[in-house]
Amino acid sequence: MQPFFKIDRMQCVELNQVGNFDPWEQEKIDELFHQEITDSLSNRLVFENERFKLWDLYLAPGERIPFRRHNTDYGWVCPTGGLAISRYGNGKIDMIKFKAGDTEFFQYRGKNYVNDLENIGEHPIYINILEYKQPQEDRIPLYWD
Repeated sequence: MQPFFKIDRMQCVELNQVGNFDPWEQEKIDELFHQEITDSLSNRLVFENERFKLWDLYLAPGERIPFRRHNTDYGWVCPTGGLAISRYGNGKIDMIKFKAGDTEFFQYRGKNYVNDLENIGEHPIYINILEYKQPQEDRIPLYWD
């Protein structure tokens, strides 16, 4: 059975390699290693029930969301497109170009990674995030063969 949606890939350029914190601003290093990292995927929770959390993420030009820990499965859609930088807890830095309508799904599988997101473009970025509260093996399937 073919999936009922198309996953489009954002364009991603690695600006800094894993393990290299040399080009990082000291302020970001301090935040990453000396402040509490939240598990919330955004600052705005729109809906929550026993199975899901729906988040809205809005970043104005120059705005940044602090480091977040990802420890659940989630999917997102970016209806606006935009240009951003993401710094990861392992030192890697990526520049990300979102196209309007880009979508992605991430499976946790014990990865437990940390990253931030900063809008470096000229226009706002909106991202809608659907977070699954249950592990994949405990979820009821959305479609059947």
